[in-house]
This record gives sequence, C-alpha cells and structure tokens, in this order.
Amino acid sequence: MPGTVDVDVASVCSAIEKSAALLDVTASRDIVLPVLTAYEDALDQAVIAFRVATNARHEGDFDARFTLPKEVDPYEVALSKGLIERTDHPIGDLLSDIQQLCPIDSYGIDFGVTSGFKKIWVYFPAGEQETLDRLNRLASMPPSLAGNIDFFTRYGLADKVDVIGIDYRSRTMNAYLAAPPECFERETVLAMHRDIGLPNPSERMFTFCEKSFGLYTTQNWESGEIERISYGVKTDNPMAYFARLGTRIEHFVMNVPYGVDDPKMVYAAVTSDGEEYYKLQSYYRWRSVSRLNAAYIAARDKEPA
Repeated sequence: MPGTVDVDVASVCSAIEKSAALLDVTASRDIVLPVLTAYEDALDQAVIAFRVATNARHEGDFDARFTLPKEVDPYEVALSKGLIERTDHPIGDLLSDIQQLCPIDSYGIDFGVTSGFKKIWVYFPAGEQETLDRLNRLASMPPSLAGNIDFFTRYGLADKVDVIGIDYRSRTMNAYLAAPPECFERETVLAMHRDIGLPNPSERMFTFCEKSFGLYTTQNWESGEIERISYGVKTDNPMAYFARLGTRIEHFVMNVPYGVDDPKMVYAAVTSDGEEYYKLQSYYRWRSVSRLNAAYIAARDKEPA
C-alpha cells in the first residue's frame, strides 16, 4: 500500500532507477545518491513522488521530489553538500528572505536523475496563505510579481499564495495559488491567457482546466511578464489526459510503483510560444498529514461521494 513502504537511501535510489527506466531514462547514481544522502535523515518521514513531463525541454530526464521538515534548511544543505553553487543572483537570497518574513510549515526539494538539484518548495501553514503584498516587500522577489499585481488582484489571486517554488536551475519562481472556482471556467481561462500575452488554450486544455483545483504562475528575474500559467488536476486515471501522448507515458503510468491506484497529480501548461505540455506526478510514498498533499486532499473532499 502507498505510504507503508520502507524508506532509506538504497531503497529510494532503487525505486528511482526502476521508475526512470520505464521511460528509457538511465538515472545517474553520481547525481541521485548525493542528493538522497544529503537529506537522508528526513527520508523516513518524507512524502516521495516521481514526475515526468511531456515537453522537449524535459526529454531524457526524470524528476524525484520529497518533503523536508521546517527544521531543515534545504538551501544551506544543498550548498554545504555541493549540490548547487552559491550565487550573487537574487534567487540565492530568496529562501532566507522568505524565512525571515513568513511562517513556514515545511519544505520540498526536486531533482532530476540526469540534471541534478533543481528546486525548493516553501509550504506555508494550512489556513495561513501569504499575500502578494507581503511577498513583494522582499527585494529578492522577481519584479514581475509586483509588476503584475493588477492581474493577480483582478482574478482573486493576490491573497491566495499557498506555496512558493524556487527553481535554481532555470532561475524561475512559481507562485502556487488557491484560485477561486471561476478561474477554471472557460471564459476566465481565456481572459487570463490574453491578459498576459499567452496563446489561447486548445479545447483539450479548456476541458482539463474545468477539472482543476489550483494553478501556479511562473516568473523570472529578467522579464516583467508572467512566463506561464499551469493548472493542476487530481486524478486516479492519468490516461484520461495522457492517452494521446505516446506509449512510453502509458507504460510509465501503468507500471510505476504502486500501479494506478495510488494518488496522482497531472499538471498542464501553455508556454509563450504556444506549446502545451503536461506533467504527471505519481506518489511513491504518501503521508496524508503532509502539507504537500493538502491540495490533493481538498480536491478529493470536494468531489461527490
């Protein structure tokens, strides 16, 4: 059963290797083991998930991610273990600035099995969503967050920040937002895309958005624009979204531990050049008490019995 699996560095590494192989990706132990070892004291309580993306930029890689308690500073560990290098870029100060300003429930990290350490998530306590007004006080925040405050306010998102994602590899930041239901209606999705200069979604994307429970935006420090909007759906049947995306994805969905009955998340996005792509997240180890799963549980509980 999901959540009951024994967890240590060796077992997680083995699961990552087997799962990546389902997509014909060879996990590098020289990359995977240093990350798992750096945070091994937290693995026995962590939620652990695997993710695959369908766009060209993620071709040949496979992501693993897990949670950390708030007592662990994931950025300082990554620096001390040589997983990333210290930088003068504002992204290097962002986590410490958030720590000084905001109450934090827990963290998460993300790494690619061929590309290495990528991202840190900051989870705010349940019921204590952050506001863009507070976050924009931080000098290390991407200027596009403040520059698009009218957009966030117009759609009821400015006071709804649940999670911040800091991507050190791509030097971008995600703001995960507890969006009101109207944000997933066809006309609103269309209006949001037009407001920030993104191409109109396909009919498939509109259908996906109708089932979404949350969204996140992506910003960087070099542009004043919102780079993309992504939508999240909880599902027990990922193939409803991936059926047309090739046999490798289907093979992964049907065979990744623990089959098709464990919780799944699907994320969809449209890039500025019009590419639509999907990300599938499957849980290797599930703990319902984690903030990582709060959105999943909320979405599940909203469904009719």
